[in-house]
Amino acid sequence: MQQPLAYRMRPRNLDEVVGQQSLVGPGKIIRRMVDAKMLSSMILYGPPGTGKTSIASAIAGSTNYAFRTLNAATDTKKDLQIVAEEAKMSGTVILLLDEVHRLDKTKQDFLLPHLESGRIIMIGATTENPYITINPAIRSRTQIFEVKPLDETDIIAAIKSALSDEERGLGEFPVILDEEALNHLARATNGDLRSALNGLELAVKSTPKDQKEHIHLTLSIIEECVQRKALTHDKDGDAHYDVISALQKSIRGSDVNAALHYLGRLVEAGDLPIICRRLMVIGYEDIGLANPAAAARTVQAVQAAEKLGLPEARIPLADTVVDLCLSPKSNSAYAALDAAIADIRLGNAGEVPDHLRDSHYKGAKALNRGIGYQYPHNFEQAWVDQQYLPDKIKDAHYYEPKTTGKYEQALAQQYQRIAEWKKQKNTAE
Repeated sequence: MQQPLAYRMRPRNLDEVVGQQSLVGPGKIIRRMVDAKMLSSMILYGPPGTGKTSIASAIAGSTNYAFRTLNAATDTKKDLQIVAEEAKMSGTVILLLDEVHRLDKTKQDFLLPHLESGRIIMIGATTENPYITINPAIRSRTQIFEVKPLDETDIIAAIKSALSDEERGLGEFPVILDEEALNHLARATNGDLRSALNGLELAVKSTPKDQKEHIHLTLSIIEECVQRKALTHDKDGDAHYDVISALQKSIRGSDVNAALHYLGRLVEAGDLPIICRRLMVIGYEDIGLANPAAAARTVQAVQAAEKLGLPEARIPLADTVVDLCLSPKSNSAYAALDAAIADIRLGNAGEVPDHLRDSHYKGAKALNRGIGYQYPHNFEQAWVDQQYLPDKIKDAHYYEPKTTGKYEQALAQQYQRIAEWKKQKNTAE
């Protein structure tokens, strides 16, 4: 059985690597390591199909070292021992260890001394953020490089190379690929070269020749063969949380088009609970007192979305994202709370003033609890000047109102009035 096109077209040396020029281009770090024959173990992380395995095979092809591939999740310690024995015999082996974030302690403990000695040069591949998912003992012995999704220009170049390569590619087939079909193939696969090449191979080998003995690939054929590519993140992946972060930051920045884009990606991923939770956070964190009604509407929309379920849930969610994006913004309330918490963690707390302490029990008066407390509702404007903070921080100020929304403008005015009343009271004394 013939291997898939994406496998056959893997680069044989660094010059054949598609994209990732910030790592393998002239004068860049991996190229310098290979040229200087100073290879060290590394971890490559990024979305599927972006070239992690290709870079590893290209590194091996650019050296005289043996190249072996294992999977940290499915291969055993015995498999690692075989590689280690080979390294002992030949001097050095480059080991591509896929899903390196799933390396268990037993395999890790076996591998570490071989990494330290340099007999095994491990190139770990992962779609997960290694700073979060990989054991520090492995991280400390490797260099970490992020592999980015390929752009359309890179994928188009790789497609054309595969179509012209008679040895490993599809050069033996008389293919005519329409430009709009080529562009769609490059664009629809979202930077995943493996999906693009395998989709191309399916199209070529499943399309009959026309009257001129050509395999004519149109846009509709490519659309059918590629289908709609799943997003490059899963619900537990690092990229998924990047999209969630981008959604909140786009709403915070009032960019409604970007926010709808990221909402669409999360809807396509099908993760309704995380969307609902994050939108409620945004309503209170980023809109806050500038427009409390928008936060309340967000809760209502989330309740509707949860009852409707996807795909209909996208309708109230879209309303909410637009509402939050174009609403005035304020983080003053939670920022003030965070400032108070920071003060407390520094030890700035102190005793609750006696007149504020609970006095609803027998013997409270004997302890001076609640004595002297003045009930604000008995005074004009429902306000009376008395100390509420502990003595240690009696003059602390945490809340700094913003005036981006009418509601908080009114709060700011009242805040200022109270400050003036206090000032007048102190002046009179």
